[in-house]
Amino acid sequence: MERPIFYALLSMAFAGVTAVIAKLGMQRISGDAALVVRTSLIFVLVWVNAFALRHTRELELLTRKDLLFLLLSGLTTFLSWLFYYRAVKEGNVSLVATIDKGSVVVAIALSVWLLKEPLTPKLALGAGLVLAGLLVLISR
Repeated sequence: MERPIFYALLSMAFAGVTAVIAKLGMQRISGDAALVVRTSLIFVLVWVNAFALRHTRELELLTRKDLLFLLLSGLTTFLSWLFYYRAVKEGNVSLVATIDKGSVVVAIALSVWLLKEPLTPKLALGAGLVLAGLLVLISR
């Protein structure tokens, strides 16, 4: 198995577990307060990982353009997590997590447009099926 596929499968598994345990942990607090707790631990773990694997040395290689895109990515991550946690707090995890994974359609569209990645028939079909599934879930 290729390394990116392996990492993606691990990400998928952990993301699925995350949604359920987050819902269990925010029974008495808001999604925003839960996000503070979660993000605080993430902040510490990301820095521990960076120091342990010596990735901090790479930071000097960043250009202003790189930094701008990474900061914009941080902003969109914040907004994604903020609304995700609010949705999980108020809704069913199974529905919220499924709708959230519709982000793959956005990622595919943007990667084809901005990164000039190829849109293969297989990828287009997969994105179409995800979109169709989302429409089924959100229709009344």
